[in-house]
Amino acid sequence: MENAFILFIGLVIGSFCNVAGLRIPQKKSIVYPGSSCPACDRKLGWYEMIPVVSWVIQRGSCRGCKEKILILYPVTELLTGLLFMFSLLLLDWSFELLLIWSLISMLAIITVSDLVYMVIPDCILLFFGGLFILLRSWVQIGSAWDPLFGFLLGFGLLYTIAATSGGGMGGGDIKLMGVAGIVLGWKAVLLAFMLALFLGAVFGTAGLALKRLNRKQRIPFGPFLAAGILLSYFFYEEIAGFYFSRIH
Repeated sequence: MENAFILFIGLVIGSFCNVAGLRIPQKKSIVYPGSSCPACDRKLGWYEMIPVVSWVIQRGSCRGCKEKILILYPVTELLTGLLFMFSLLLLDWSFELLLIWSLISMLAIITVSDLVYMVIPDCILLFFGGLFILLRSWVQIGSAWDPLFGFLLGFGLLYTIAATSGGGMGGGDIKLMGVAGIVLGWKAVLLAFMLALFLGAVFGTAGLALKRLNRKQRIPFGPFLAAGILLSYFFYEEIAGFYFSRIH
């Protein structure tokens, strides 16, 4: 029962993350006006805003104009809900749980924003960065310096790549990894970046092979960073152990 409740809370927060990710880059209020169809601007009823369920019942279309609703909506809601529930199973009730739920929410928002607009808003990173500093002061990982070293490595590594490659890395990606480093520490943030590069390379290669992408097409890197960050947070010991066991 407890897990089902947390799943529901995660679905609701995922729905809010959709709103934030779509409105904040356009400098719109996340509170007013209420939710409406982006195609016909019709105000949505409560029964049209039930996370995942409404999208399925309406077959992915607006009840009014029949315009298709992005599958990004239910996917973000479902993934957020499942990650919230998984975090509880892994960590139980603790301040660390509050930290990872905050991290999941931030990554959901920036993923939506980056996929739709190819922008990672500074205001989102500043808000969550301050929150992470506060929470990490209560729940430490490793030494007390790990969050600082994680920030410096996450930010500095991507900044160096951007500077030496002539803009091969976006400013939002650089700041995101700095903020993530506060949560992960320097070891896990390095692994997160390596995982993001691997996932991005696999996606890009598959897209080219299937002719869904072309070599000049821009691809938002934020979602791959988000995946790498979460994989590193949850499975750092397992992934690092597997890697080092193979090189010795």
